Amino acid sequence: MSAHLLLAELLLSGSHMPLPQPLRSLTGPLPELAGTRIIVLAQAKSLDDVIGNLRDVITGLLAGLATLMLLVGGTLYLLAGGDPARIENAKSALKSAAAGYVLAVLAPVLLTVLQQVVG
Repeated sequence: MSAHLLLAELLLSGSHMPLPQPLRSLTGPLPELAGTRIIVLAQAKSLDDVIGNLRDVITGLLAGLATLMLLVGGTLYLLAGGDPARIENAKSALKSAAAGYVLAVLAPVLLTVLQQVVG
């Protein structure tokens, strides 16, 4: 049985399985959550972890968008058929892709600077 099915089955069956230590501490202090199981999918232990995760997400999104713009620009350029206005549109999309790749490369650097400033 896969972990996803096992988790879904446990949640739906209302089974009272003992929780791991980090999750046990989350169920006690709030009276409205007493007896409710809370499942933490990701837990950052420090601000450095949060900024590192943010850096990875931003870099991935920027690289993905830049790749999409590169694809769009290349397709527009191939389909321009010699029309100067359409070629300019394609070049604009390619320039946007280049800017996206530059931002994807600079995002980790900027977030590292932010991390050093914040502490």
